Amino acid sequence: MGLQRLLAQKGITKYYLSKISGIPKTTIADICAGRSDIGRCSARTVQLLARALDCTMEEILEEAAYDDETGLPLSQGYLECGLPDFLVVSVDNMRTAWERIDRGEKYLRWDCDYCTLQSDINNAEVNQLISSEQAWYLREKYLRIERTGSDESD
Repeated sequence: MGLQRLLAQKGITKYYLSKISGIPKTTIADICAGRSDIGRCSARTVQLLARALDCTMEEILEEAAYDDETGLPLSQGYLECGLPDFLVVSVDNMRTAWERIDRGEKYLRWDCDYCTLQSDINNAEVNQLISSEQAWYLREKYLRIERTGSDESD
């Protein structure tokens, strides 16, 4: 299943996993981002993670699909993990707003939800609570903003 998917499935942040497992948050973040290979971690590290997540070591070691060139997971769902609470609320509100709009419902708070999410993404990015990569992922997915060539240098 992989570490990132287990975190998402259990609703646990990397920070919390670090606290309950004793594994440094940077190690967990590097594994989730594809910068470190879980298969190269010590058996003790994998065991501590498995114990903290109440799963088997095999579930953590199960390979996710990765891009051969970048080494990053093909699924970008990992970019939504560990978001600050205020941003999670804004994302949920925007997701609900889009569902209503896409069904053709009249929803008068759409612009408020949109502006709030845009502001919260910018706030989280500027204050380094999320990476630029996460910020652009959220903008593209939830604000439906298309990234242009000039934005890609961020």
